[in-house]
Amino acid sequence: MKENAAIRVEHLTKRYKLYDRPSDRLKESLGLTRKKCYRGHYALRGVNFTVRKGEAIGIIGTNGAGKSTILKVITGVLTPTEGTVTVDGRISALLELGAGFNMEYTGIENIYLNGTMIGFSEEEIDAKLQDILDFADIGDFVYQPVKMYSSGMFVRLAFAVAINIDPEILIVDEALSVGDVFFQAKCYRKFEEFKKEGKTILFVSHDLGSISKYCDRVVLLDHGRKLDEGSPKAMVDLYKRVLVHQGPDAEGEGKEAEANIRAAELSAPEKEGKARWLSPHEMNPGVLEYGDKRGEMVGFQVLDDQGLPTTTIEKGTEFTMKVRVQFHQEISDPIFAFTIKDMRGTEITGTNTMFERIAVPPRKPGETDVVTFTQRADLQGGEYLISFGLTGYRDGEFTVYHRLYDVCSLNILSTKNTVGFYDMNSRIAIEAETGGSESHEQ
Repeated sequence: MKENAAIRVEHLTKRYKLYDRPSDRLKESLGLTRKKCYRGHYALRGVNFTVRKGEAIGIIGTNGAGKSTILKVITGVLTPTEGTVTVDGRISALLELGAGFNMEYTGIENIYLNGTMIGFSEEEIDAKLQDILDFADIGDFVYQPVKMYSSGMFVRLAFAVAINIDPEILIVDEALSVGDVFFQAKCYRKFEEFKKEGKTILFVSHDLGSISKYCDRVVLLDHGRKLDEGSPKAMVDLYKRVLVHQGPDAEGEGKEAEANIRAAELSAPEKEGKARWLSPHEMNPGVLEYGDKRGEMVGFQVLDDQGLPTTTIEKGTEFTMKVRVQFHQEISDPIFAFTIKDMRGTEITGTNTMFERIAVPPRKPGETDVVTFTQRADLQGGEYLISFGLTGYRDGEFTVYHRLYDVCSLNILSTKNTVGFYDMNSRIAIEAETGGSESHEQ
């Protein structure tokens, strides 16, 4: 292994055989047919990257990009079809909730089981046991079979074991999404301790805020291929384009792809011209819509502060939502609206042209409007849902012409959250009093 490399992945390919029927698998395994009975599916194809000792590396990508597969190959859970993985250091991995745990064993028994699998002696586990129990903080449940645990208790114990056995390399795959906010904060503090101690972290997450905050470098995967690797900000920007199908098509040519993106950012008119209108059902095929469709919303866009199409917005920046509306019949005084809800369906914020006191003149059949909503993203980091509406008053009665509920998700990327739904952007000053006199700062 080359100097200072904790993990080296070279030309890594993982192919699965997909069978239409179980009998086809049986026939092939018994040698009863010479006919090819399967379809090849590549979870990974020719991936290369190196993790240096002491680095915190993030891996991001859409569902099915190959993130979890690559971690399983690195940890030895899966065998690669082609290529090599070389690891220098003791690995502790938290890949899936409960991986490596025996559901019939108690929490204590699973601690010793996992420690032994990693290579610790019983005496070494004894020395670390109290630290593990303190970190997990699940009380007397540690003496009960883990099959009785809630998902939150389970992940507490699993993470406590993984992070307190003094690994040289820590690998985590989305495991923190189950723990409560206080436990997540404890885990991230442990991450910081690991980084200060010069240990290596390989981290897969859909939480782009955590990726940006804790990772030194990020690898972006898409459909089993590596698009690029680089700084968290550059890779998140590239990922945002991939999410709305505006990413590069290059395979293994990420540097060129990123250069193309940067070139596209030089001209605002060109950027806006390239933004594609998304149809109402494109991001969410199950979108709920209703109304008499005298007017119809036929397309929408979500653009970040650079004018790039994306549904991932950095907290504190301006972003724009556009709706393209076609009128099929005459509508007097149409009202255009948007609403943002959380994932539980609670309406967080929204507005419309009536609230904003914007008078919209009557529209005739065949006319088209583009409605632009621009606002600052002060919502807390997380996932939200966007809805659009076209309403008005017809013969004095409130009328819904077209509504699109949950047309797409909105991911607010944040490295700092406060309490509640949105950030008031408070400023805090701390002044020391000396000898009874108060020191003031402007």
